[in-house]
Amino acid sequence: MKQWMSKLIDQFSFDWDEENEGQEPGASVNPKTLSDDRATLLYLIDTMNKNLFDFDGHPVRKTRGVLDQFAKELISSSKEQSERVLFRFRQFFSSYRIDEYTYIQKTFEDFRGIIWDFIDQLSEDIAYEENADNEVKENLSQLREAVEANSIDSLKQQSRQFIDFYMEHQSNRDNRRSKKISQMQKSLSVVKKKLVQANENMRLDHLTGAYNRKSFDEKIQQYTKLGDLSGGTISMLTLDIDFFKKINDNYGHPIGDYILVECVNLLKEVFHRDTDFVARVGGEEFSILLPDHKTEHAVKKAEELVQRVRKEVFVKDNMRLNFTVSVGIAERLPNENIEHWMKRADQALYKSKNDGRDRYTIAEKLVLADSDVA
Repeated sequence: MKQWMSKLIDQFSFDWDEENEGQEPGASVNPKTLSDDRATLLYLIDTMNKNLFDFDGHPVRKTRGVLDQFAKELISSSKEQSERVLFRFRQFFSSYRIDEYTYIQKTFEDFRGIIWDFIDQLSEDIAYEENADNEVKENLSQLREAVEANSIDSLKQQSRQFIDFYMEHQSNRDNRRSKKISQMQKSLSVVKKKLVQANENMRLDHLTGAYNRKSFDEKIQQYTKLGDLSGGTISMLTLDIDFFKKINDNYGHPIGDYILVECVNLLKEVFHRDTDFVARVGGEEFSILLPDHKTEHAVKKAEELVQRVRKEVFVKDNMRLNFTVSVGIAERLPNENIEHWMKRADQALYKSKNDGRDRYTIAEKLVLADSDVA
């Protein structure tokens, strides 16, 4: 089976022997013979799973559970059964996208309403200034007529009126300008807050507060280009929480979510530099980018992390919980492309898991082919 299919299926922690017990012959699909069509559907489900966000009626944890169930049914169902699974999945997907579009449209309308209020306020201010300018012009015209009339009494009267009017005009204008600036600052602050919040929601994993897969893909591109220009080093750590499926099975998904959050808290404590980039790239899989770190520096941080996680005990709902992590370390080779670099980090991670977990492994420095050069 193709490597990407194996990796995709492995992350579902699917127990083939257990799932096949009691089923009729031909009622399940052997992972080694999984068709490209089903593997592609699994890939689409997995991609959707990694890019979910909370909105009304579709909390991420619930939606992820539904998608995982569809994935398992696609893997284990016969050809006839898979048609029914696909029909149900199409219904779910259509309903989900409609609700998702409605939510985004509503959010856009809310944001557009803020902008319209801001525009209306500016329009009112402009109209007021135009009316005020017209009053000034009218009073100036009356003062000019008094000057041309060559009457001292008329000039005195008109001058006093103009001075009184202009002082009041300037006072009102200053007060209005002060209020306008204050209102404008408040409006801009609201707009800025909305924009920042929207941007952060798109960049962060909703549950853990780590960066999401989309942010990771953007950041690794950015760091790679900077490395090519500056010649600086950068290392990547890829890690999994060991036996995470058993945590969910034994304690339930709320505890699993709690472990994910605490894992990210530990990651942020260990990798605390401003340039360190911690991302959740899968269910219980994380990637960390460490600019200006050679392998020996990354090893020290990985060792600190593994020991820190191993010793930590968490208390939740009167339960004492602990977990371990497996880590793969890969320093980017000169001119190495991102795909090859990530592949080496993944291979190192798998070796850590195969060697007993709760450890780190340094990626091998494989010989680069022409296609592996950025």
